[in-house]
Amino acid sequence: MKPTRLGATIALTSLIAVAGLAGCSSSSESDGDALTIYSGRSESLVGPLIEKFTQETGIQTEVRYGGSAEMSAQIAEEGSNTPAEVFFSQDAGALGALENIDALAPLPASVATTVPAAYRSEDWTGISGRARTIVYDPAKFASPPKSVFDLTDPKYKGEVGIAPTNASFQSFVTGMRATSGDATTEEWLKGIMANDPQIFDNNLRIVESVDAGTTGLGLVNHYYWYITAREKGGAENVKVAQEFTKPGDPGSLVNVAGAALTANNATNAEATQFIEYLLSTSSQEYFATETFEYPLIPGLDGPAGSPPLSSVGTPPIELNDLSDLAGTQALMREAGMLA
Repeated sequence: MKPTRLGATIALTSLIAVAGLAGCSSSSESDGDALTIYSGRSESLVGPLIEKFTQETGIQTEVRYGGSAEMSAQIAEEGSNTPAEVFFSQDAGALGALENIDALAPLPASVATTVPAAYRSEDWTGISGRARTIVYDPAKFASPPKSVFDLTDPKYKGEVGIAPTNASFQSFVTGMRATSGDATTEEWLKGIMANDPQIFDNNLRIVESVDAGTTGLGLVNHYYWYITAREKGGAENVKVAQEFTKPGDPGSLVNVAGAALTANNATNAEATQFIEYLLSTSSQEYFATETFEYPLIPGLDGPAGSPPLSSVGTPPIELNDLSDLAGTQALMREAGMLA
């Protein structure tokens, strides 16, 4: 399913047209001496870590925050004139889209093989990992489904929470396309819609609704359960549980947040230093304890109580295959899941 170079360009052009690039914001006025980072990760999640990078290295940064797809599209539109020196993406697909049009520089040797091969490419490296899970209300469903394909069963009618506009949900659907094909994916999307799902605008609202008993189960990223538990003062104070689906199922897709140098920054020492910093032990531990994601460098544990990343049965796909967001959105519209 990997797009051709022409297809990748069309996909990014479509994202520019849809997004309008209006949602981008900057943390500071432009500073020619600062390292310019385009971040698809929110400031609330990674701002403290970037500030710590400046404190420890003395390297000043200018960070422009926005959605990963929008940031990717902006870099593509700006081409060799982009001020971005580093792209820090929430999603592998946005990085893959840029790699497909040669908008990224090859990874420097110092970070080229730091994380396992499944979580990097020639031009970008994964920084932290997240798994898709099914959260559920044990009072309603003592035995949760082991596959997302089970969710079209009539016994779950009106009980499934989804967030169709969420980038992680769309990446999950793209992963299903890569492993099961477009026909099967479209059939599943239509089956979910026929089962009267509950629609949310983000993952956290799904977990909160399941915890409140309003929704029976939902599709989310694993760390939202941890965020909910922290907000409620501990795991003992939440009713919602979560389940990893069976090995190879699209419901256990492991996607990554990742980083790359833009094409004209192959020898940019400060940009390279920033990526090295994200892959340092202290930063990787930050992701495990503060954002509840999986560290990707070997030897570090994930968030407390989570299964080892190596035991999560992610489907056998290359993360660059998640780049065809436009194709996924078209399929979702055909199924009536997107306007």
